[in-house]
Amino acid sequence: MATVSELLPIEAVRLDAPAEGWREAVQAAGDLMEKTGTCTGRYTAEMIANVEENGPYIVIAPGFALAHARPSGAVSGTGMSWLRLRQPVEFGHEENDPVDLVVGLAAVDRGAHQAALAELAGLLTDPGTVRALREAPDARTLLALLGGGDVPDEDAERDDPGAATRRADERGADSGPTVHKILTVCGNGLGTSLFLKNTLEQVLDRWGWSGHVTVEATDTVSAKGKASEAVAVFTSREIAATLAGVSVPVRVVHDFTSTAEIDGALRDTYDV
Repeated sequence: MATVSELLPIEAVRLDAPAEGWREAVQAAGDLMEKTGTCTGRYTAEMIANVEENGPYIVIAPGFALAHARPSGAVSGTGMSWLRLRQPVEFGHEENDPVDLVVGLAAVDRGAHQAALAELAGLLTDPGTVRALREAPDARTLLALLGGGDVPDEDAERDDPGAATRRADERGADSGPTVHKILTVCGNGLGTSLFLKNTLEQVLDRWGWSGHVTVEATDTVSAKGKASEAVAVFTSREIAATLAGVSVPVRVVHDFTSTAEIDGALRDTYDV
């Protein structure tokens, strides 16, 4: 599957761009993908409509929005754009506004961009990398940073994965072949939910629980039917409001790049 570098051509990077508000920012991110032949103007309109319909759930970390919509005939190829704003804009997100970085994503299906989002999630969990990306003087420097390889996890030294695994043993997690499922949910099941899935999997890997807990990214409609198969749902506040009545706990995550916040949500879920 494609990496960020393969999906983000230099022509789709614009730094220090002006925008009067969130619609203009999403429009500019879509324009970059239109310019590279990834999508048409209809897809850009669908990205804007996605926020109008579902709220600012695409603002998945402080200052960072992942603009996207469902795969459609308006997408000719899977691709991304990178828009850094001259002045931040408000999307209406209580915790993560204002936004100065908008990454656009268009996908022909639900699978072609998974590796790129996993890679991006890994990069954006490191504060040093985020700072360097925000300060990159030009597009070539930014692309070099995005293709720079593995990034250390800021919380890796703080946690004791062995202790987490021992707690799992004590609670019977290793007593049989049972595998739990956690759902990550967004409006379309292919953008922010995948991003959250990737960060969640980083924490599960650190705990040594990857063999015991699987994570599935899905959309709001499918989540209501799948909730009975899961131990919990992880999502944004905006999407959580649409999942009232599901039979399992719904954990709201404000910063999809924060392994510390997701670690805490997992501890609440499993009472460890």
